[in-house]
Parts: sequence; C-alpha cells; structure tokens
Amino acid sequence: MKPSVKSEETHTASPKRVLIQWLGIAAGLMVFAFGVHLTIFANIGLAPWDCLGMGVAAHTPLNYGLSMTVIAVCVLLIDIFLRERIGFGTILDAFLTGNFVQLFNNLNPFPLNRGIVSGILIMLAGFVFMAIGMWIYMSCGQCCGPRDSLMIGLGRRLPRIPIGAVEIILWSAVLLAGWLLGGPVGIGTVISTFGAGAVMQFVYQIIRFEPRKVRHRDVFQVARELAGQRK
Repeated sequence: MKPSVKSEETHTASPKRVLIQWLGIAAGLMVFAFGVHLTIFANIGLAPWDCLGMGVAAHTPLNYGLSMTVIAVCVLLIDIFLRERIGFGTILDAFLTGNFVQLFNNLNPFPLNRGIVSGILIMLAGFVFMAIGMWIYMSCGQCCGPRDSLMIGLGRRLPRIPIGAVEIILWSAVLLAGWLLGGPVGIGTVISTFGAGAVMQFVYQIIRFEPRKVRHRDVFQVARELAGQRK
C-alpha cells in the first residue's frame, strides 16, 4: 500500500491557517530539538552540525544554542545567495531549533550518560523524536531547514556528483571543522551519520509519511496567499 500524505495538497491560506501552521512548525521544531538534546545527553559523540556547534561554543562566549543559531543564520544567508527557496519554516528553524535544544539542555536535571550501551539507546530514541519533529514541521509545507537547503543548493551546482556524495562531503567538512574546534567526536558521530536516516525512514514507514510529496511554499507564496485574502 502506498503511503498517503494529507499535506501534499496546498490550498490558499487564510491568516488563521498560516498562524496555525507557524505554531505547528514551532511545535515540530521543539520535538526535533528534544531529540537533538537526547543525542547530546547520550554523551557518545555528536552528529557533524552539533559537533560544530559545540566547537564554536567552546571558543566563544556563546552557549550551544546561540552558536547553532549563528551557524544556522550564516547557512541561511548562503542559501539566499544560492537562490534556494526560503520559507517561513526555514527562518523559524534557523532561529528556534538551537535555542530549543539549549533550553532542554538547561532543564535536564540528570548528569550526562556514562555508559556506551545506554548512550546508544538514548541516541536512537533521540533519532525517533527528531524524525517525528521533522514530520510535524515538514507537514506544514513551508520549506526545509537551512542545512537541508544548503545540501540541495550544492547538489544543484554539482550535478555530476550524486546527492548522497554531496551530503557526505558537506558533513565531512562540517565534522572536520567541529573536531578542529574541539567538538566531541565518538561512536555516536558514526551512528548519527549512518543511523539517523535509517531510523527516520523506519518511523516514516510506520506513520506512512512521504516527505517528497509535501508541496512547500516559500515566503513569497505565503505572502501572496495572505495578500489575496485581504482583497
């Protein structure tokens, strides 16, 4: 049976509907951020972008959340330069996700995990929350996060290189920068690189969600929809 996705159909938006979608995006990003927090709490090494964020935080007055926000805004500017589609989801992702993760880091009353097996289980649980969070905010159809847009933008400009290879090159560069800045690298880094996508696919098969069928609208499309409602 083929997966069905209600969000693939996009209608003219009313201000109320757009507001509900923005709240949905924020809620999805919070769930996603909790998943990222769990991968940090696992304490067995971080995914490339999180490693870079921790590395930047180690050498600046910024905490992890603000470091990730600065990185995300820089990537967002690169996306704009590459003329990639920017939606309100992209913008909210840039400004909210890192700070949501920092909030969960601050609120967690437990010390960092110290076991390898427990760390792997915690990290896998984090992947599940990340997948669910992505499902919630992607279903709102207002474009992907800055990092995904960057990968797509680079892929468009390197058409002879498979998109999977482009992702590996990008992640390798980000991981190298994070490692040089002192970001934590370990078995969790390998698990994140190869396991996050597998867990995501597994979750999406269970909930019958196909991200490629979601019709995204950029900020200009949403603005036109809202302007049309005022006429």
